[in-house]
Amino acid sequence: MLMKDFNLKKLYYSISEVSKITEVEQYVLRYWETEFEQLKPQKNRAGNRVFTNKDIQLILQIKSLLREKRYTIEGAKNILSNLVNEKETHVSKTVLEGKKIIESAPIKVHPDEVKEISVLELLEIKSALERIVQLL
Repeated sequence: MLMKDFNLKKLYYSISEVSKITEVEQYVLRYWETEFEQLKPQKNRAGNRVFTNKDIQLILQIKSLLREKRYTIEGAKNILSNLVNEKETHVSKTVLEGKKIIESAPIKVHPDEVKEISVLELLEIKSALERIVQLL
């Protein structure tokens, strides 16, 4: 029985389970592990590979690039590398923008110092938090 829809969520999957889920042979998974630096499944105490849901998503992405979109291994590596760089850049920008919003918040007091707070001040805090959420 294939678990393509991931109805059964587990923390870790064996290589045989991943092979069935992704429809990629075990020896190919082992080979891709040597070719794609992003694919690094952990190993359990017995030394067997254990894959996470994130690993499975990456394998499906690699499979799509190689088999459906017909990229070479080098081409697929470049695309995956660019995707990682874009995500890191986006996260860094979001963190910086969030820090700027927090620093520009109208209230700058330590929580222990707050005894009473007005509704207007709460609305200002709410507005600043909503801007942060929009950045994420």
